[in-house]
Amino acid sequence: MEITALPLPNTLIESCLSKGIRELYPPQAACVDAGLLEGKNLLISIPTASGKTLLAEMAMASQIARGGKCLYIVPLRALASEKFEEFKAHGSKVGVATGDFDRTDNQLGSNDIIVATSEKVDSLLRNRTRWLSEVTLMVLDEVHLIGSEHRGATLEMVITKMRYANPQMQIIGLSATIGNPKALASWLEATLISSTWRPVDLRQGVYFDGTITFGGKTEPRSVRAVTKHDDLNLCLDTIEEGGQCLVFVSSRRNAEAFAKRAASAIKAGTPDSKELAIRIRQLRDADQPNLLAECVERGAAFHHAGLKREERLIIEEGFRKGYLEIISATPTLAAGLNLPARRVIIRDYMRFTSGMGMVPIPVMEYHQMAGRAGRPHLDPYGEAVLIAKDRQTVEKLIEFFIDAGAEEIDSQCADENALCAHILSLIATGFARDTAALTDFMERTFYAFQHPHSRSMGRIVGESTRFLVSAAMITDEEGQLSATKLGHLVSVLYLDPHSARNILDVLQKSDQVTDIGILHLICTSPDMPRLYLKSADTASLKSFLYKNGDDLMVPLPYDSEEEEIWLAALKTALVLTDWAEEVSEDKMEERYSIGAGDIYNVVDSAKWLLYAADRLVGMEIPAFKKEISQIGIRVQYGVKEELLPLVQLRNIGRVRARRLYNAGYTNRDRLREAGLPVLTRILGQHLARQILTAVGAKVPDLQISGKKEPSLYRTGSGEVEDLTDIPKIGPKLVVKLRENGINSVSDILKTDYESLAGIIGSKRAETVLQYLSNQHQIILGEDTSDDTVKMEKEKEQFGVKRAGQQSFSDFL
Repeated sequence: MEITALPLPNTLIESCLSKGIRELYPPQAACVDAGLLEGKNLLISIPTASGKTLLAEMAMASQIARGGKCLYIVPLRALASEKFEEFKAHGSKVGVATGDFDRTDNQLGSNDIIVATSEKVDSLLRNRTRWLSEVTLMVLDEVHLIGSEHRGATLEMVITKMRYANPQMQIIGLSATIGNPKALASWLEATLISSTWRPVDLRQGVYFDGTITFGGKTEPRSVRAVTKHDDLNLCLDTIEEGGQCLVFVSSRRNAEAFAKRAASAIKAGTPDSKELAIRIRQLRDADQPNLLAECVERGAAFHHAGLKREERLIIEEGFRKGYLEIISATPTLAAGLNLPARRVIIRDYMRFTSGMGMVPIPVMEYHQMAGRAGRPHLDPYGEAVLIAKDRQTVEKLIEFFIDAGAEEIDSQCADENALCAHILSLIATGFARDTAALTDFMERTFYAFQHPHSRSMGRIVGESTRFLVSAAMITDEEGQLSATKLGHLVSVLYLDPHSARNILDVLQKSDQVTDIGILHLICTSPDMPRLYLKSADTASLKSFLYKNGDDLMVPLPYDSEEEEIWLAALKTALVLTDWAEEVSEDKMEERYSIGAGDIYNVVDSAKWLLYAADRLVGMEIPAFKKEISQIGIRVQYGVKEELLPLVQLRNIGRVRARRLYNAGYTNRDRLREAGLPVLTRILGQHLARQILTAVGAKVPDLQISGKKEPSLYRTGSGEVEDLTDIPKIGPKLVVKLRENGINSVSDILKTDYESLAGIIGSKRAETVLQYLSNQHQIILGEDTSDDTVKMEKEKEQFGVKRAGQQSFSDFL
């Protein structure tokens, strides 16, 4: 089926042709024949890289041409950003919704396509967002996650609510791994398109003792032993052929250790990989060791949730462009991100599970990883390889993983804790106004479809409504259900009702609150993702408890399992405390054995919960509103109380605010009085002008005398032209500065501290900026005079470099 023969917009057709796509793959053609472009519901279960996203784009283009609106639901925020960039390239108006849970985001309704996570769509439904009723096509990416223990109930309720509100809406479900696709297709009233066809042949096998044994009729393959490590030999074998490798391991530590080994084996990177390393180093303090940058420089990398988002994006970009040859990753990388490779190595197929010890990963997860093997139009084949520990295990792995089908997915709506919040939202938004309507709605769920004669749903609904009545969130007047003012607020805030009730109950019993007490309280709630509790953490946490127990409001439980949760909450609360006390990320990573990504994740969740707690106490316990509001703002910005006036200025974060405060510019009035020359030395010229404008100060125009722009730096011994004339700057650092667009002293003075610190290190950046800021003259509409005495003292402190001195150490 030719792409040009289809009724699609020219922009989409031209985009396909530019990528070499002229004809649809067989599964794609089957979807078109089944009514993809005619509004028919489809459940598309085909392998990774078989063109599922293009099918969604075709269906969306068809709906938009008829005046429709499309909702594309993804499981991850990162995937939402990826799809946003992908879709907007085809000329449609695209919006992405991943922000605050209590917003309606009505402005998104002006777009043709809205990309969002299932949780965000659920919150939009609770906030009665108007444009949701206009959606004519809902695409469910990774629809098999309806069986996920943690997120499945939300996705199922979103689907059920959207179908209930928009009965004529087209639904397209996308997945590569569903064990029972017929059941899901029947519930969605969709035609099932299932295929094993792939554009690149996938060979799945098990490696042991130098040989890959493949399932099926594929001949075994020998792998040369270059090192003593099987996983590394498999990677080097692929690289030698011109391919790339993904290596899936069980933990962050394993991912980092393997990347380090791989980088040592590769030895020499490329100019492109070295450029990536420079970009990664700019994201962290240059004075600190940077294992990721060292690995990337040689063509290897690790990828996990502990990294900064910017680091993950650079790694993903580098791998897609072929600048990196190996990525070692935790399984999160397999959950939807488009990073195919010639060979995928599933090294760690066992995982520790609490109460069960080491157990095999789900077959569905294996297939998600294996499906990444083989890059269309780039690789002649793809290989997914497990590594066996002994010969007896080879056949067992083939039988258990390669030849086995994915597990069947089951509804997760049987959990009362998961369902309670959804029942409250149904009542608060008017989906169900009495017990009969609530029961009728729940009978539309996938759970009811799978268990048509079960009484469990009625029992769960009854238990949930009784709890909500006791929690003062709904009223039940002879079967007539309505949400109270508190219930409406809890639903809009997207809180678990148990979390909200617990926060209020604990605070109502307290006479006074402390910052650590508030933070620990929200960290004990079901809504808060807590940091992993390591065995080494317990002693230090109990020591803190012994010294500061009176500051906590939630008592230590007696049950050992609940105690572990309580301690994990305390660890998370202490991380938030350090964040609000302006402890550096590097120190926090070292102190708690966590990554920067972990810090951002808990801060992000805490901001939402503290905001929600602020709203709750404003309604129920106003006496504590000031304390909770203040710690909420401090956590939001990561600052002590004294910096709050500064961080509320645009583009002033915790680091810049601290520099301004330490320089004596503690509020808007002091900033207004500072003047452009002084703020330029601290923030760089562009941001200084922006801040002065924001605080209402007059910003002078740049005045240049004659044809030549005056030198922005001058010492008693004459003008300085060369960067190497600056103390602490030698030839190697000059190269790094110029690689980042800093070619003169003027450029340094226009660069903010964080950017400069990312290039030359924080301590050196402070020394350089202090030296220049104390000695230079800026001619920006203001005349400044030399202070000879001050200059001479600073010459004694810093020294002035003479001819022949390559660095400040030469002067010493």
